[in-house]
Amino acid sequence: MRVSDFSFDLPDELIAQAPPSQRGTSRLLRLDRATGGCTHGLFHQLPEWLNPGDLLVVNDTRVFPARLLGERLPGGGAVECLLVRPVDGETVWLALVHPGARIRTGQRLRFAGATMTLGAEVLERADQGRRLVRLEPPDGTGVWEAIHAVGHMPLPPYMRRPDTADDRERYQTVYARQTGSIAAPTAGLHFTPALFEALEARGVSRVAITLHVGYGTFQPVRVEQVDDHHMESERYEVTASTAAALTRARADGRRIIAVGTTSTRTLESLRTAADGTVPEQSGETALFIRPGHRFQLMQGLITNFHLPQSSLLMLVSAFAGRESVLSAYREAVASRYRFFSYGDAMVVI
Repeated sequence: MRVSDFSFDLPDELIAQAPPSQRGTSRLLRLDRATGGCTHGLFHQLPEWLNPGDLLVVNDTRVFPARLLGERLPGGGAVECLLVRPVDGETVWLALVHPGARIRTGQRLRFAGATMTLGAEVLERADQGRRLVRLEPPDGTGVWEAIHAVGHMPLPPYMRRPDTADDRERYQTVYARQTGSIAAPTAGLHFTPALFEALEARGVSRVAITLHVGYGTFQPVRVEQVDDHHMESERYEVTASTAAALTRARADGRRIIAVGTTSTRTLESLRTAADGTVPEQSGETALFIRPGHRFQLMQGLITNFHLPQSSLLMLVSAFAGRESVLSAYREAVASRYRFFSYGDAMVVI
C-alpha cells in the first residue's frame, strides 16, 4: 500500500489555528464502523452516542513547554531547541536543534525567559540530526523549574503563530497528570468536567493510561510504501487499577473505547494473558498501526482529524477502513469541519 493512498484535499482555511472559545463546543462526526455512514453533531452529545457500560481509555500525559528559543554563544545567532526526552537524569536531553547544520559539539546556548535564563551546552550529535544537550539552570533552580519558566508550548508547525499564555492551559487535557509529552493527546482536549459527569450518569466509565507523546507521533511519513515507515518508541505505563478495569470490561463483553491515537497505540501494545487478563505493565512501544492490523482490545475510537498521508490517518483507517475514513474526511471538508490539534473530532463506533 502506498502512502499516497492516504491523500485528501484539505483547504488551508480549515486548519484550526486556535481552540474554540470553550471546551466541549467543537463539532463531532460519528462514523459507523460497520456501514461507513456518517452522522453530524456536537461534542457535548457524545454521551448520547455511547452505551451504558462503555469504558473510555484516556491518556493522562501532560505536555511541558519543551520549545526553547534563544541564542548561540558567542555571536548571538538565533537558535531553537525542542527537548524530546531526558537521557541522563534531568540534565542531559535528546533534542532537535535548529539550525542544525550550524550547531556543533561544544556549542553554548542561552535561553532567556521573563524571570530567569537557562544555559545549555551541545554535548554530541545523535541520530537523525539530533543533539545531546546538557541544560544548566541557574544555581538553586531545578531543571524542570527552569524549563517551565523559559520554555514555550510546542505547538505543531501547522499552527502558524507563536504560542500564547492561553496555550499552556488549552493545549492540555483537563485530566493531564503525568508530565512528559511534547505534543498533546488532542482527542482529549474536548472533554470537560461537566461532560465527564454526563458520561458517568450515562453509565460510561473512564480509566487512564500514560503514553508520553514524542516526536515520532507526528513525524512526517517520508517513504513511498506504507510498510517502509518506522515509528519511534514512546514510553507508556498501565497501572494495576487500569489493567483490572480493562480485564473486567473484556470479561463482561463491554466496549473499550480509546480516546485518541496515543491511547490506541498503548492498548494495542499491551501484553495479555491467555485467559484474557490484562496485567499491570510499562515499557516502550514503536507500534505502527496501519491497515491490516488486527485490533485486540478496543471497539471504539474518539479522535481528531489528521494530516493527509500521516501515520495517524493510517491508524484510523486501520480501525475503520481506508475508504470509509477518506469518505468521512471528504464529508468533513465539505461540511467545513476544523482540522488537526485544535479542530473538531470524530467518534468511530
